[in-house]
Amino acid sequence: MQSDNAYTFSRDNRRPLVIRSLRRSNIRKKIADYLFDIRPNGSYTSEIAYNVKTTPTNVIGAIRGMGSRYKEEESLIALDIVEQVKINSNIKLYKLTDFGKEIVESLRIR
Repeated sequence: MQSDNAYTFSRDNRRPLVIRSLRRSNIRKKIADYLFDIRPNGSYTSEIAYNVKTTPTNVIGAIRGMGSRYKEEESLIALDIVEQVKINSNIKLYKLTDFGKEIVESLRIR
């Protein structure tokens, strides 16, 4: 059985979709750039929002998806660019994945 989920494709096959998604959303691109700059550390929603100059709601939408404005299948987590790390039940940090690092590096070279 074949799934439409991006995880069923190899990284090379997902790369064009990921780059397209980052180019279509300035917020997703800024979040990925910010997490690239602070790696290997992670950050929480309000700190990301402050540093990319947007609202925490936009950050959550870009990272996890939210309604029709930020499609879940194009979210940074679904695209394997960002991972969520739970510190405890109340604190969630977001970090760039190794794949996310490769993507941001390739976009910065261009």
